[in-house]
Amino acid sequence: MKKVLVLCTGNSCRSQIAEGYLRHFANEKAEIYSAGVETHGVNPRAIATMKEDGIDISNHTSNNIDEYLNIDFDFVITVCDNAKERCPYFPTNAKKFHYNFPDPAKATGTEEEISTEFRRVRQLIKNYCQEFVDENLFIE
Repeated sequence: MKKVLVLCTGNSCRSQIAEGYLRHFANEKAEIYSAGVETHGVNPRAIATMKEDGIDISNHTSNNIDEYLNIDFDFVITVCDNAKERCPYFPTNAKKFHYNFPDPAKATGTEEEISTEFRRVRQLIKNYCQEFVDENLFIE
């Protein structure tokens, strides 16, 4: 079974959303993990935004990359430039992917404007994850 790590700065938002979608699209045919170079806790808006799309990430935890140093990942996906720059030393032969998604946690404005940004980024991540699974995990 393939092992996939999604890596972000704080493992609170983008990587959590990506973990949720990768788990959904891989349908238990891959082991999906997410971590950060720091841990900031799972963002409540990320949980709420995913729930709107029928995916429950409320039981996810914010994990530090150091917790996974002994796992031989097949794929490492960095979802922000900061994580890519701060973690080039990750000790694995994993195939590396990178996409710098906007950080919805930095959205400002009214509640509706912030929610709209979370939904926009969620859709970008959802599309990316579906494509990643289709092209790399060879799932029927």
